[in-house]
Amino acid sequence: MKIVSTINEVRQQVKAWKKEGKTVGFVPTMGYLHEGHESLIKRAVAENDQVVVSIFVNPMQFGPKEDLASYPRDLNADSILCENAGASLIFHPEPEEMYEDAFCSYVDMNGLTDALCGLSRPVHFRGVCTVVCKLFNIVAPDRAYFGEKDAQQLAVVKRMVKDLNMDLEIIGCPIIREADGLAKSSRNTYLSPESRKSAVILSKSIFMGKKMIEDGERDASKVINAMKDMINSVPLTDIDYVEIVDVNTMKSIDEIKGEILCAIAVNVGGEARLIDNFMMTV
Repeated sequence: MKIVSTINEVRQQVKAWKKEGKTVGFVPTMGYLHEGHESLIKRAVAENDQVVVSIFVNPMQFGPKEDLASYPRDLNADSILCENAGASLIFHPEPEEMYEDAFCSYVDMNGLTDALCGLSRPVHFRGVCTVVCKLFNIVAPDRAYFGEKDAQQLAVVKRMVKDLNMDLEIIGCPIIREADGLAKSSRNTYLSPESRKSAVILSKSIFMGKKMIEDGERDASKVINAMKDMINSVPLTDIDYVEIVDVNTMKSIDEIKGEILCAIAVNVGGEARLIDNFMMTV
């Protein structure tokens, strides 16, 4: 496995692979990799001849008061995980490599980005779309892999690829959880022991909400209120949102039917903003 830091090095390697008729899988990450990322890499390795993993903490998707400076980084540990999972190449650029002086071109989206995380993090998805578009142009993969934990991001990337006629397949992969149910996240490392105990309520509320729907509840407000009550029953939690939306439009719904996404974002202990979700067809 190789680690490169320049766009030219990635392009040269991918062109060489494609001359040999090899398929290329791509897993974009911000690093500090965990078992969730590992599952994406292993899926990519199983379905492609060569796999590129990008490790880039993208400044464009962080708001002015968000955790860009403190976002955890550990390239050495990330490299070991990538190699053990079967990746072929890590692309680890500096911000200056991705955004030259006077950079002024952006990829923006309306509609899908107006709710959920897009509402509380107004610059986030412009940053995500711009960097992901750049990475797709740099790596030119046949397939790219994203976790379903970031369900809105997955929907946004799929729509961008469709709208802009990009020639690749986007593949969503299941949420990987800790033994107690908490969704794996690089930001879990921010949590103190006390906050970590409280954080389990996120997955508990997700499992409860899903069961309510499976048992026949179709009133979205009843499911949402029950989940909010459960989250608020433990200390150190501050709800950003609990929403049930149409998975194709990200618009809130009153009646639970069709393809739905139930998504939550909760600030835990003032230390980390965590997200979780479930998707189902009713």
